[in-house]
Amino acid sequence: MIFDLNTIWFALVGVLLMGYAVLDGFDLGVGALHLFIKGDRERRIMINAIGPVWDGNEVWLVTGGGALFAAFPEVYATVFSGFYLPFMLLLLALIFRAVAIEFRSKLPMAWWRRMWDVSFSVASIVGSLLIGVALGNMARGVALGPDHEMLTGFWALLNPYSLGVGITTVALFMMHGAMYGILKTEGELQERLKGWVNNTVIFFVICYVTITMATLIFIPHFVETIRHTPILFVVAFLNMLAIANIPRELHHDRVWRAFLSSAATVLLLMLLFGIGMYPNLVFSSPVAANSLTIYNAASSQKTLGIMLIIALIGMPIVIAYTVSIYWIFRGKVKLTEMSY
Repeated sequence: MIFDLNTIWFALVGVLLMGYAVLDGFDLGVGALHLFIKGDRERRIMINAIGPVWDGNEVWLVTGGGALFAAFPEVYATVFSGFYLPFMLLLLALIFRAVAIEFRSKLPMAWWRRMWDVSFSVASIVGSLLIGVALGNMARGVALGPDHEMLTGFWALLNPYSLGVGITTVALFMMHGAMYGILKTEGELQERLKGWVNNTVIFFVICYVTITMATLIFIPHFVETIRHTPILFVVAFLNMLAIANIPRELHHDRVWRAFLSSAATVLLLMLLFGIGMYPNLVFSSPVAANSLTIYNAASSQKTLGIMLIIALIGMPIVIAYTVSIYWIFRGKVKLTEMSY
C-alpha cells in the first residue's frame, strides 16, 4: 500500500464506518434482543441503556456518508443509486427505531408498548441485516457498466452469500449488544444477559466460520491482498483471539474487558473488510475492469488535501464529544420519571 491522499481517505472513511459499527452495533444488538427480555421494567432498562447515546452513534454513519461523498463522489453516486431501495429500507428501519424509543413509554397501555417493542426489535434486526447485505454485495461484487452505472437489480442483491453476511452481522451485533447490556445492568437481568452472551457467541462463531469458508471458496479476489501481504493475516488472528477472549473475561467476571474484546471483534472485522476491498471501493463482477477504485473515483488531489486538513481539525472534536457523552452517562441504568 502506498500512503497517498487516496489511500489516506480510504482509511478515514473506513475509520468513520468502523466507529459506526462499534457504537451503533451494540444499540442495534440491544434492539435485536429486545423481545427476548420479559417484563416492562427490564425492557425500559435496556432502552434507557442506549437512550442517551443512540442518536450520537448514528452520526458516525452520516459523517461517513458525507466523507464518502466528498472524497469519492462517483462511488457515492453509484452506490446510493444502485442500492437505493435497500438504503431506503435501512433508513425506514432506523426511523422506526428512533420513533419506537421515543413513543414507547408515552402511554401506559400494554398493547401500545407491545406495538412499539415489536417495531423497535424488528427494525433493529432488519437494519442490521441490510447493513450486512450491503457489505456482502460490496465484497462479492456487483455488475457495473463501463460508465460505472450499477446493473445489478434489487433481487439479485439478496443472494445467498450476501444474506449470509447479513445474518452474521445480526449475530455479531446481538453479541455486542448483550455485552453492552451486561455493562449497564445489574442483578437478575445482568445474570440473564451473561447467559445469553454464550449463546450469541456460539451463534456468531457458527455464522463467522461459515461465511469465512464461503468467502475463501466463492470470493477468492477478496483475500488477494492478504495472500500478497501475508503479514496482514495477523489481523484475522487477532480477531479470533478477541472472540475467544469474550467468554474468558466473563468467566472471570471482568465485564469491561469482555466488552472491549467484543468491540475489538467488530473493529477487526471491519478492518478485514477494508483490507479485502483495497484498493477497490465498488468491485465490479464479472468485468473487474469496470470497478470503482480509490483512484478512478476520487476527487482531485487539491480537494483531498484541503479536506484532510479539515478532517484533522474536526475528527478530534467528534471523538472528544463522543468520549464525553459516554463519560457523563457512565454507570448502571437507574429508572426515573424522566426515563424512556
